[in-house]
Amino acid sequence: MASSVAAALRSKPCKKLCSILFRLEGKVALVTGGASGIGEATARLFTKHGAKVVIADIQDDLGQSVSRDLESSSFVHCDVTKEDDVEKAVNTTVSKHGKLDIMFNNAGITGVNQTNITDYKLSDFEQVVKVNLVGVFLGTKHGARVMIPARRGSIINTASVCGSIGGVASHAYTSSKHGVVGLVKNTAVELGAYGIRVNSVSPYVVATPLAKNFFKLDDEGCLSVYSNLKGADLLPRDVAEAALYLGSDDSKYVSGHNLVIDGGFTIVNPGFTVFANSV
Repeated sequence: MASSVAAALRSKPCKKLCSILFRLEGKVALVTGGASGIGEATARLFTKHGAKVVIADIQDDLGQSVSRDLESSSFVHCDVTKEDDVEKAVNTTVSKHGKLDIMFNNAGITGVNQTNITDYKLSDFEQVVKVNLVGVFLGTKHGARVMIPARRGSIINTASVCGSIGGVASHAYTSSKHGVVGLVKNTAVELGAYGIRVNSVSPYVVATPLAKNFFKLDDEGCLSVYSNLKGADLLPRDVAEAALYLGSDDSKYVSGHNLVIDGGFTIVNPGFTVFANSV
């Protein structure tokens, strides 16, 4: 009986079906900021698709709770502004699973909603950049460190529509996300020589704890924010699906790309358009 089951699993039809149902089968992923929001949704989706996931976050209780709720996952405390923490998270992943296939640099903060640059405290500005940009730099650096010898890997960074346009968030947040997109482009060029792909996901307003706190909105309020695309709501799972694509072999020739998930928000000026129903 066991041999017949094994034979069935090795059959071509079953392998093809498994590759569709489990797009990350055999892969190992490290997700920073994986205790809540987009990171949590991604950790859950990655494990559903067969990946072994290490959740890295400063929210120990939440991170451990998510990890306990998922098979093939574990948790490591990690403050992405501290290089020792990031290095330890990567080393722990490799020590536990023998490799690192996907590095998802997702941890981020919004900072204070300060719109007057003359009143903006340097410390507030620096803190956002430190988490959102320096944290991504450190994750990319140490992810690449273990991927280069393997000559393969996918590094995914969470940017934002604020990395493409201005006026949607604070100076610090917008600057940090523009920096992430620039870092993606530069590192994709360097690391492509080692078979490593580097991409980013750039969502519009998603109903995560960070976004709700920053904009002072609840779930319904986040979903009602202007969108050019009607009839659909942007949820954390949607961003996770984009990360799943970039982490899987389905995107084997995609690198240096900023995948914008905004329903067309960044391509239209709602105050000046010939299409009346776009307003």
